[in-house]
Amino acid sequence: MLDALRPAIDTFSYAMVPFLFVAIPVLAVARKVRLYEEFVEGAKGGFETALRIIPYLVAILVAIGMFRASGALDLLAGLLAPLTERIGLPAEILPVALMRPLSGSGSLGLVTELIQVHGPDSLIGRIASTIYGSTETTFYVLAVYFGSVGIRRTRHAVVAGLLADCVGILTAVWICRAMFL
Repeated sequence: MLDALRPAIDTFSYAMVPFLFVAIPVLAVARKVRLYEEFVEGAKGGFETALRIIPYLVAILVAIGMFRASGALDLLAGLLAPLTERIGLPAEILPVALMRPLSGSGSLGLVTELIQVHGPDSLIGRIASTIYGSTETTFYVLAVYFGSVGIRRTRHAVVAGLLADCVGILTAVWICRAMFL
């Protein structure tokens, strides 16, 4: 099914970047937006935001490093493996599912390692990649974005974010098993 759509998807994706490079300035000119000045203002605001979020970013990255280096990630993965095997999530992928809410780069490293070991077309490689693409770095988002605007009470956002991550993981497992087994 996917092979039949592949030429159309490839053509569409190749055309989108040049289209956006042309469409955005044309639309800005049509709306009489001072494009360069707006770009500079946005860049200035982005720099100010980056300065505000550095302490939150350092804190979350140190915590993630400690979590991985201590062996707690592997211990937790080992404890949860019997449960996840029942839902069809291979034990090798469990560290990715646990790391993804914490760190995008950490989970990308784990996915890359799985793909190198098992191959990109293996069920493990496909499930890990789909989990990476369908979940969010929940704690990173909370620490950095909420911290940058001064939101301190994040209790409901944590629950909602982790619930969305669980749904993304379960859906990734289900879809990959349905399509590739």
